[in-house]
Amino acid sequence: MTFTALINVMPLKELLDPQGKAVLSGLNNLGMKGVHDVRIGKHISLQIEAASKEEAYSIAEAASQKLLANQVMEYFEITIQ
Repeated sequence: MTFTALINVMPLKELLDPQGKAVLSGLNNLGMKGVHDVRIGKHISLQIEAASKEEAYSIAEAASQKLLANQVMEYFEITIQ
């Protein structure tokens, strides 16, 4: 079967997100004062051929740990469809 793995990679909450701060500043300059925090990350979609949803998750997790996320500065969340 073919599964779709949706992977969100985000900076750790404890770390400063300079790109997010720049976007927040831009939004405030545009008059959007209700926005209080912006975090910028990556959204990755993988098409995975696997025998089960669990196997697809394992493949996506390995890809995230080894290549897609820098675990020193980022965390990831995986959803399998």
